[in-house]
Parts: sequence; structure tokens; C-alpha cells
Amino acid sequence: MSALPEPYGSRVGDSFGQAVLDVEPGEWIDALKAARSAGFAFFDWLTAVDEPPEEFSVVAHVFDPVAFAHLLVRTRVPRADPRLPTATGVFRGANWHERETYEMFGVVFDGHPDLRPLLLPDGFEGHPLRKDFVLAARVAKAWPGAKEPGESGQGSPSRRRTLPPGVPPGWGSS
Repeated sequence: MSALPEPYGSRVGDSFGQAVLDVEPGEWIDALKAARSAGFAFFDWLTAVDEPPEEFSVVAHVFDPVAFAHLLVRTRVPRADPRLPTATGVFRGANWHERETYEMFGVVFDGHPDLRPLLLPDGFEGHPLRKDFVLAARVAKAWPGAKEPGESGQGSPSRRRTLPPGVPPGWGSS
């Protein structure tokens, strides 16, 4: 693997066979710069992982095409104020990924040149990849093609209907 400069080189660990560098949020940009200067010149992707109840992990995958080495750079941000500086000054390819992560998880990338919604329709409220996001569509409209036992006229009688996980009681009631 490519050698990262101190203090980052000594902090590279392993997770399921993947090289991982865990950093504090204040080290996020410096760690990405160190990775780039060590040969990890290809920015592959960036996303968040919702880790309730307190935080999100933000993960960037970079690649060294000469050494054929992969590296995950990870940090954790508090759920109450999920913010990181933008990585677009280090890797221009981070632009789209930060916009998607902002839209889907609500992680704000300070200094991003155009942090606006990317995929969801205008007026969409909420962050659909957060684990606490309620899938109200499952309450308002039955899942297409789903049949409960007994609804086909054959078999056992219908079981008690339950709400999908995360849906508050009373939602979808007329």
C-alpha cells in the first residue's frame, strides 16, 4: 500500500481486508490531502452511514492507480449538527457525492460550491436514508402486489395488519 505521511500512516488500520484511516472531523481535509499526496489520486466515492442515536460516519474511498491500493478515509460527525468541510478543493469529484450525501442524510459540507438537492423532487422534505425517516408511502398506499394470507379467497384467514417499521401509530388512518 502507498505510504501516508505522519501522523496518518501509523493510523491506517484494517476492516474486513480494507485499509481504513479513521480521523477526527477537524482532520478530514488534511487526511484527504495526505492521501492524495501519497498517490491516492483517484477519488472513487463518498457517502454517510447513519449510526443512531448519536452520529453519522462519513466515508470516502480513494485509490492509488500505480500501487493498485484502496483506502477508506472515515470520520464521525454528530447527528445534532452533521458538518464537515467540503473535499471539493482536494478532489473535484467529491462535488456530486457531497451533494447526494447532503440530500440523503443531511450532512452539510461547509464551503461546497453548490450544495443543493440533486436527486429528489422539488419540495421533498426530509433525508430518506436516515434510519429515522418514516416511509409514509407504505402507509398511504399498500405495497404493490402484496397479498395477505386469506385475501386470495384461499388459505387461512387474514392475519392482523401491522404498520411497517418506523411508522408512528395512527398514520394512514382515515
